[in-house]
Amino acid sequence: MNTPRISVLLPCFNDGQWIDEALDSVRQQTFQDFEIVVVDDGSTDAATVRKLESIDDSNIRVFRTENRGLPAARNHAAAQARGELFCALDADDRLAATWFEKGQALLTSRPEITFVSHWLETFGDEHWTWKPERCDLPALLVKNTINGAALVRRAAFQAVGGYDESMRHGCEDWDFWLRLVEAGHQGTIIPEVLFYYRRHSTSMSRGMITPAGYPAPLETLLDKHAPAFRDHLATVIVSRENDRLSLGREIAALERDRLTVLEPGLERAAEELRALHAKETRVRAQQLAREERDRLAHQVNQLQTEVSSLRTSWSWRITGPLRWVYSRLMGVRP
Repeated sequence: MNTPRISVLLPCFNDGQWIDEALDSVRQQTFQDFEIVVVDDGSTDAATVRKLESIDDSNIRVFRTENRGLPAARNHAAAQARGELFCALDADDRLAATWFEKGQALLTSRPEITFVSHWLETFGDEHWTWKPERCDLPALLVKNTINGAALVRRAAFQAVGGYDESMRHGCEDWDFWLRLVEAGHQGTIIPEVLFYYRRHSTSMSRGMITPAGYPAPLETLLDKHAPAFRDHLATVIVSRENDRLSLGREIAALERDRLTVLEPGLERAAEELRALHAKETRVRAQQLAREERDRLAHQVNQLQTEVSSLRTSWSWRITGPLRWVYSRLMGVRP
């Protein structure tokens, strides 16, 4: 059996509604030397189970395990994989069609590089781009600048033991890249959007930013990499402070726009809307008056037609003498 250049590690937990998009984004790669290893991480959704059982593709192998979390599912896929390079793709995300071509070419031309990442663009409930520039240790200690679907050499993955399966509630990928760099491995980032990250109500990253979701995995990360954080404490503090100041400037700019542009614009729009409502009321009243006038004119025309028809009728002529007598009796000139 031939060894593929790339193995796609694709865990799936109740993501059957999206997995076809993820698989199609792999099938559409301009570089076709790959395999896909799907791990059903104990899905409880019947539709997802049926979807995975129905996959009929010689290039895709599907394994089912009990629910052990994302890092364990990725490790299980890695254990079954045959490729020289690993790409961890989640079942609700998508790859750009040229990602494998560009990523593996860089790793081929630069043997000193262990992993390569890219920029990402979100889709679904949110739309923004993430354009990190560095992935050295100081940069990685500040924030995780490596995207999940980065390409990493199999040997390096195995050397650091893959993902920490105890970190099933988040930060497992950040921890993985930190362990690689701390072990002396180097990576780089292709400055191009080559990955599409879905944002939706059940996204793991969205739950991570809640007050209840983030502290625990972050504390685990800090504990595991305490020496590195201590060694680069000044860099981390300065970078965090710069991020805080940048965020403060963005908030101030948004507040300024709210006060100087949005609220005045909203008030003008409200005034215009009120004027339109008043005009609509006047126009509607005029329309009703015209409709009433037209109705009365129509009735008058009908009556005039009936009177004209009556005056030319035989019954009108034959009762003429009676009308004359009645008129004289009533004192009315006939």
